[in-house]
Amino acid sequence: MPRDDDLRQHIAQQLSSFEPREATGDPLREAAVCVVIAHRADEPVVLMEKRAPSLRAHAGQFALPGGRIDAGETPQEAALRELHEELGIAASADSVLGRLDDFATRSGYLIRPFVVWAGDVLDEVVLNPAEVAVLHEITLPQLDAEPRFVEQRGLGEPVFQWPFEDYWIHAPTAAILHQFREVVLHGRSTRVAHFEQPKFAWK
Repeated sequence: MPRDDDLRQHIAQQLSSFEPREATGDPLREAAVCVVIAHRADEPVVLMEKRAPSLRAHAGQFALPGGRIDAGETPQEAALRELHEELGIAASADSVLGRLDDFATRSGYLIRPFVVWAGDVLDEVVLNPAEVAVLHEITLPQLDAEPRFVEQRGLGEPVFQWPFEDYWIHAPTAAILHQFREVVLHGRSTRVAHFEQPKFAWK
């Protein structure tokens, strides 16, 4: 896998060949998230949060930087605003390399994912303690792991789980990261929006 400017160009090229699907259907609360690529000691990493335990919704769960789209904002503007509010990373529109498929969650959100190049910013990250408890840095070899699919009674599709360290991360976060892996690392237009989330995430 290329690095630095070559890696940025490679990711942009892979995403330009991918046609993201926008969700349609019943109105949902719209949110936008960032799949952020940064560097740690010249190694590319993707950022994933563990949400603060004090949050009213989805406390303590793994998530990508992002949140609700405010009135008058575009999804991209919301994604970059939330990235700055949660991690202190100020990324411009030029940092957005592409999009992945929308993901409609069981909890009533329509998530619009954007892939954002942040580069060498990790020493400048400032976590917002009201929203983020821990920031995980996922290396590309860690990201390139095979998921598992777990049947759950009452759900038509299997629950999507992706392994990270000692955890099994669930959809939607895991599904979005898996699609990034498939599109960027393997050049495959794998679809993930049909996979289920565990019942604890929305019951």
